[in-house]
Amino acid sequence: MKKLKKINSFLKIIVCIFFVISLTSCNQVTTNTKKPNILLIVADDLGWSDIASFGGEISTPNLDKLAFSGLRLTNFHVAPTCSPTRSMLLSGTDNHLAGLGNMEEETGPNQKGKPGYEGYLNDKVVTVATLLKDAGYRTMMAGKWHLGSSVELGPESRGFQDVFVLPVGAANHFQQIRAVGSNPKKVDKAPYRENGVSVDLPEDFYSSEFFTNKLIEYIENNKSKNESQPFFAFASYTAPHWPLQAPDEFIAKYEGVYESGYEVIREERLNRIKNLNILNHTINPKSSTMWPTWENLTETIRAKETKRMQVYAGMVEALDYHIGRLINTLENMNELSNTVVIFMSDNGAEGNDAQIILANEEWIPANFDNSINNMGRGNSHIGYGPRWAEVSSTPFRIFKGFTTEGGIRSPAFVTYPKFKNQQKISDTFSSVMDITPTLLEIAGVKHPGKTYKERAVHPIKGESLLPLLSNTKENVHDENYVMGWELFNRRALRQGHWKLVWIENPYGNDNWELYNLLNDPLEENNLAETNNIKLEEMVQLWNQYVKENSVIIDPDLKLEYSGSNFHYTY
Repeated sequence: MKKLKKINSFLKIIVCIFFVISLTSCNQVTTNTKKPNILLIVADDLGWSDIASFGGEISTPNLDKLAFSGLRLTNFHVAPTCSPTRSMLLSGTDNHLAGLGNMEEETGPNQKGKPGYEGYLNDKVVTVATLLKDAGYRTMMAGKWHLGSSVELGPESRGFQDVFVLPVGAANHFQQIRAVGSNPKKVDKAPYRENGVSVDLPEDFYSSEFFTNKLIEYIENNKSKNESQPFFAFASYTAPHWPLQAPDEFIAKYEGVYESGYEVIREERLNRIKNLNILNHTINPKSSTMWPTWENLTETIRAKETKRMQVYAGMVEALDYHIGRLINTLENMNELSNTVVIFMSDNGAEGNDAQIILANEEWIPANFDNSINNMGRGNSHIGYGPRWAEVSSTPFRIFKGFTTEGGIRSPAFVTYPKFKNQQKISDTFSSVMDITPTLLEIAGVKHPGKTYKERAVHPIKGESLLPLLSNTKENVHDENYVMGWELFNRRALRQGHWKLVWIENPYGNDNWELYNLLNDPLEENNLAETNNIKLEEMVQLWNQYVKENSVIIDPDLKLEYSGSNFHYTY
């Protein structure tokens, strides 16, 4: 009997050993002696096909090296504009719950004061930065916040420990000047803070360079103080958001590149996209008839348009260059191999005019020199308009501000050598709400659900990308998963391959449109009239989405930003 008990005890020990081993093998990402570092990089207004690894002609070798070595997410979705995306990025839930049901600047009278429309990241969500900090990560960010302007609403109060921040949505890239004027006779100072204290910028400031310098400083300081502490670094760049500005040497590289015009550059991008096999569809998009073709422009306007895109390309390459510096720093510190790198844009390319916002129509010409030879410098203030944004969004429909694919599909990739699913392309649907649960699972951290430190919070709506990255699943979401969008009264809803869209005239038809993105990813064949049953199903899902997320439509909205266009008049 004693012998039998010894055998049973021995067997129990063996079972326990195998159990521990199995747990270790199931969670290799989080059981290293040091948890993985996390580097989250967000570009501002970068189009889906702007970087070379997604079909662009712009030189982006550093981003491309990361993209080709990782998993490119070609069906990754965000919100139509920046602050709603950022609220979902950091919370993992819908922007209508997180406080950015509308951009603060466009909040309607019937939305003001309502839950979910605070205009800042509200206290009904807990940020991924907070949870990672609680788990022992050093959390840091540099760049744009746009989720609340005060210190009490800023990153300093939402889980980030080392912070250099532009709390508002945009600013000059060379000078401490806001990008939007309130008075034609006055140039307002852009607010910057470091760790809660207002600061002045150095004279040699350039946004992409300076934000990179700050993150490098924070990362190096953290390693010198505690080499074993993992970090979460949020590189929140303001490039290539208008005003389009870049150092002369980057702009000069694209002299003459865009003289062939919109249609030629777009066709060249299409060919590269096909050669890269990053879309599993036959794609031959039609150009919009809303804006003039290249041949219908005067020589003077062509010259301006050529220079605008030249500046934009230089700005994107400059962004890539400084991201390369950040990556090289990690490599030199022997940290890159233990760092998960995630890259994305916050929305589609920006085809809307800054001139329409507040006093900009008078403020910009009164305070900036937008002559062709001066475009791209610190005392200029330009965008690149709807046609170049259409090129940046190739092959998708429209651009930033819209719930069409050109406005909400973002270039994205995840790179980490320990993931099995690398050096590949995934066309499965995913979204910005999936980032928070992904980062938490990578770090071995559990979201608190509906309560955080006795405070009611919204649970996560996204799902972790880790099974996809680990090659244990092909899809992030099942075919019944529903995601909705609403901004500026423009609406969309996605379930499986089906998409419901509502946008106003002249961009849409002031009614529901229905698309099967499996066969029609470019949203060219509206099935609303021929498939009434599916249309009704999707509209019912939309109504359910509105109820669950407390969406408030503003029936009296008179939208200026992205609702009108006079790009070719200045």
